[in-house]
Amino acid sequence: MKSMTGFGRAKLEKEGREYLVEIRSVNHKYADISIKAPRNLFYLEDKIRKAVLNRISRGKIEVFINYVNYGIEGKNVIFNQELANLYVQELTNLAEQTGIEGKIHVTEIAKMPDVLNIQIAEENLETIWSEMSECLENALDNFIDMRSIEGLKIKQDLEVRLQNIEKNVDQISKLSTGLIEEYVVKLEERVKEILKTDVIDQNRLAQETVIFADKSSVEEEVTRLKSHILQFQNLLEEEKPCGKKIDFLVQEMNRETNTIGSKSGKLEITNLVIDTKTELEDIREQIQNIE
Repeated sequence: MKSMTGFGRAKLEKEGREYLVEIRSVNHKYADISIKAPRNLFYLEDKIRKAVLNRISRGKIEVFINYVNYGIEGKNVIFNQELANLYVQELTNLAEQTGIEGKIHVTEIAKMPDVLNIQIAEENLETIWSEMSECLENALDNFIDMRSIEGLKIKQDLEVRLQNIEKNVDQISKLSTGLIEEYVVKLEERVKEILKTDVIDQNRLAQETVIFADKSSVEEEVTRLKSHILQFQNLLEEEKPCGKKIDFLVQEMNRETNTIGSKSGKLEITNLVIDTKTELEDIREQIQNIE
């Protein structure tokens, strides 16, 4: 089990090329990935996104990438002669029109936008991706390790809450067993009190008992709750992301608990239902952090 909140960082230096990758994430229903990288690495965005999706399935994920190349390997300087001539021509015209001294230095022209450009050789692009991929995977390892540590804490908390719910369900099952017998006794006493007689129509009493048993029986709900608890426990041990499955399971458990509460008029069961719903609400909040 992994949390959706995490942070990972990695740095790599090779032959004058320096890479820095930082990954952070918060909760999100789906996988929402944003990548911030230098302009000269835009061509790697799809590859970076796929690499992240191979390791992470949910969360709002931000990937920050910095790349600096201090070396000259794989670089070509491109001089735009036509653009430089155009700059010289326009600056000369400006000097003549305004009377400003028109002495132009070549270094000044070289600083003009797009006169000089650094081009990365095509054969070097694969080298950059290979090294960037190594740094990215290291950052993902650190990122996932942090998510796993947080996920373990959440798992331990969920296990405790699930045990409490299981105890409540067992107690509800025991308390509901004698409800019909208690109802029959109370009904007989009530009828005798109202009619002032010990003679009771047993057929009518049986009919009322059947109706009450049908309305108040929580056996099916208890059985389904126990099944959901077992499924929950199994999901906690899965290696794959299970947040969405657990979220759906908690909804079903909450529905069964509500039904038990509406059927039972016994105070002890009502209190157990309230305790169970409180635990389920805490679980629901916790699982919003699970991948």
